[in-house]
Amino acid sequence: MTEAHAKGAGAKERIIQHMNKDHQDSLIRYLEHYCHVSSYYARNAQLEDITFESMTITSGKSCRYIIPLEPPLASWSEARPRVVAMDSTSTDGLKRSKITVKKYKKPKGLWIVVPFLVAGTMIAFSKRSNFEPGSVLYDYLLKSVPEFAKFCHTIQPYLLPGVLMIHTTEAAHMASSRLDKHSVPRFSPLWWKWVISAFFEGVGAFRRLDRIVADEEDLKAKIKH
Repeated sequence: MTEAHAKGAGAKERIIQHMNKDHQDSLIRYLEHYCHVSSYYARNAQLEDITFESMTITSGKSCRYIIPLEPPLASWSEARPRVVAMDSTSTDGLKRSKITVKKYKKPKGLWIVVPFLVAGTMIAFSKRSNFEPGSVLYDYLLKSVPEFAKFCHTIQPYLLPGVLMIHTTEAAHMASSRLDKHSVPRFSPLWWKWVISAFFEGVGAFRRLDRIVADEEDLKAKIKH
């Protein structure tokens, strides 16, 4: 192996490792934009190979996609600006934000209580009999306030469907307005964390995600200057 060939092989391997370790979100967008693969099936994208003429990306059950590099690279030094340009094209084509959300933040302070209140309400109103004498809820908590128990008994058939509809709408809104926009792969573990948080917390989850995005935007602005 000549010295030039060895250097080329080393540069190629560094590009592959770097893209797989730090820029999987870009690989996912390449598959979505250039190969029209859904976010779900692209979520495990890995760069398998790159040449001056193309890159080969695998995803899911060993599905292999070849994306031509047009025009071909003249040298490995052109790889970085090319993949950056391809990601910008993919982001614009998919109408995505330039900010990718790659982490989840747990609720803090009083927001920790909200999911338990919502879950508790759903459990309590899951059965009308929960507000009747003989139930654990009635005998231990509502026995001293029979009028309130009667009120809850009356509204139970209407309240639970309403609560479920509202919280399901919030979860769906999180997925469509935030997670898709910020390139969180659908049905990935990170996607589920944010969707479940939105279902049980509502506005608290939206505020935390928006804070992550704002912090990333501030960081990018500082780097530019």
